[in-house]
Amino acid sequence: MTTVIPIVSQNLRAACSACSLQELCLPAGLASDEMSRLDEIVNRKRPLKRGDYLYRAGSTLQSLFAVRTGFFKSCVMHDDGREQVAGFHMAGELLGMDGIGSGKHMCDTVSLEDSEVCEIPFGELEQLSRDIPTLQQHFHRILSREIARDYGVMLLLGSMRAEERLAAFLLNLSQRFAARGYSSKSFLLRMTRNEIGSYLGLKLETISRALSHFQDEGIIAVQNKSVEIKDADRLRAMVGQCAGHQ
Repeated sequence: MTTVIPIVSQNLRAACSACSLQELCLPAGLASDEMSRLDEIVNRKRPLKRGDYLYRAGSTLQSLFAVRTGFFKSCVMHDDGREQVAGFHMAGELLGMDGIGSGKHMCDTVSLEDSEVCEIPFGELEQLSRDIPTLQQHFHRILSREIARDYGVMLLLGSMRAEERLAAFLLNLSQRFAARGYSSKSFLLRMTRNEIGSYLGLKLETISRALSHFQDEGIIAVQNKSVEIKDADRLRAMVGQCAGHQ
C-alpha cells in the first residue's frame, strides 16, 4: 500500500519564497519584495517530538505557527478529564488563530508525530499586514476559511449519521492530502481511532464498526493506520445523500 511521505526541505532555513507549501500558507500572492519582508520576521525550524505541546490552553498568544512538516491535533480538556478533539492540522496550515480574539489560546495543540513549524510573531505580523494589504487580505481569507470549517464541523455533527460522518472525514483528509501533492487515495491516519471518534462525536466502537463495514463493502482497505480509498464515489454518495435530506 502506498504511504504518505512528509515533505522535507533540503534547506531547513529556506525562505518562504522557496517553500513548497507557500501556496497553502501566508505568503501566497505576495510580490518578491513583500515576501522578503515576511521572511525577516519568520522563525523557521522549530522541531517538536510526538506528544509535544505547541501551546497550551490559557497561554498568552505570542505567535502563529505554520506547519512545515508533521501532523497536529487541537483539543480541549473538560473538567472531568475527558478530551474533546477540535481539529487535525497538517503541513501548510496555520495554527494559533484561536487566541486572536482574547489574546489567550482556547485549546491545547499537540504534535501527533515528529513535526516542524515556522513561528510567526503575531505582533510583527499585525504590523506587516498593515503595511502590506495583500498579506492582510490573505490573512483574512485564512480566518474566513477557518470559520467556514468550524461551521462545516457543526453541520456534520448535527445532521449526519455515524457512517456519513466518517465518510465526510475521510473525503476531507483525501482532499487535503491531494492539495499538498500527496495521494488522495492512500494515506496514513496519524490520529488514533479514539481521537477520530472524539472529533466526530462518536464512540470508539462506532468508529471501528464503521471502518470495518466500509472495508467489507470494498469502499476502503484498512491496515493498522494505513487507509486506501477504493471507491471514493460511494463515500461522496453517502455525504451527498445526507445533504439532500437537509
